[in-house]
Amino acid sequence: MNIKLILPACIALAFVACSDNDNGLAPADQSSDSVALSSATVPLSSETVPLSSATVPVSSATLPVSSETVPLSSETVPPASSASTEPPMDEIPPAVDGPFDPNKKYKFYGAELTGKELFKYGRFEARMRMAATSGTVSSMFLNYDLSWKKGDEPWNEIDIEVLGKDPTKWQSNVLTREANPSINDLTSTEKIHDFNFDATKGFHLYAIVWTPEYVAWEIDSVEVRRDEIGQTHGSHADADQVKFLTEEQTLRFNLWASKTPSWTGKFTGEGLPVEQHIDYVRVYSYDPATKGFVFKWQDDFDGAWLDYDRWSEGNWEMENVMYRDLNIRVEHGLVKLRLDYEE
Repeated sequence: MNIKLILPACIALAFVACSDNDNGLAPADQSSDSVALSSATVPLSSETVPLSSATVPVSSATLPVSSETVPLSSETVPPASSASTEPPMDEIPPAVDGPFDPNKKYKFYGAELTGKELFKYGRFEARMRMAATSGTVSSMFLNYDLSWKKGDEPWNEIDIEVLGKDPTKWQSNVLTREANPSINDLTSTEKIHDFNFDATKGFHLYAIVWTPEYVAWEIDSVEVRRDEIGQTHGSHADADQVKFLTEEQTLRFNLWASKTPSWTGKFTGEGLPVEQHIDYVRVYSYDPATKGFVFKWQDDFDGAWLDYDRWSEGNWEMENVMYRDLNIRVEHGLVKLRLDYEE
């Protein structure tokens, strides 16, 4: 595992899925056929304290799979880290430049945590507390890494986004585009959903489920939206978005500020810094034989640094912010993405 030093307090720390707005990026019945998980635990490395002997189920509710309901694998799923019971809700430290002054000019910094592993279908879960202030986007998403090139490259992306103008709602979205240089627009199917809670006030379980037959979104193990193969949007080759999601994708999380006020609210820089906290990430592979899911890995972020064999940090401009590695840190069993500024 590579390591990265914890940042000194004197350095300004700053921490998406992209909407197609301006930037050009990126309930179904539940089955009763649940499978009890093994009581065996998965030990951590010799350098860490062993996990609790209590098992943690994938969720308290049976997971919907498809019209042919297939339960998750009975393979043992490791418990979430001890921090995940109720991770510390640390106060966000003040920006080094002091209180925001609208008369000053600032440079704004955000963060993207980018997975290195490529996936073709699967179930992706993250327990998170999201961030929000007007103009921001706090997200979890899957993305084909070459989508941004457009031209002869197709676009494949599946999003969960909390938009800064209202943290009691969230947006699900699929973005596709056929590999045709003459086509500039993305096919987008944005839908806004109510949380019935403030996503910035506590931790909740977010999940994206991607199979050859459907894409589904879950909040706290409850399916909120499902798009199935055969649903069409538009007239291009990517109109059947589920069918068109054929590229391997990486799992990503980011926090940034948009240039589209009608979408996220107007971004002025006020209300910063804000942070998105990720307690753990859990990944399942898709089993085409059973149309179910098999536990693959879980990252509890229990060390002092990211696992750089699994993750990398964004370092490019994203609308109103610049991503930088200084804006991602690991503390108290959480990975923290930060959005802030420097004069």
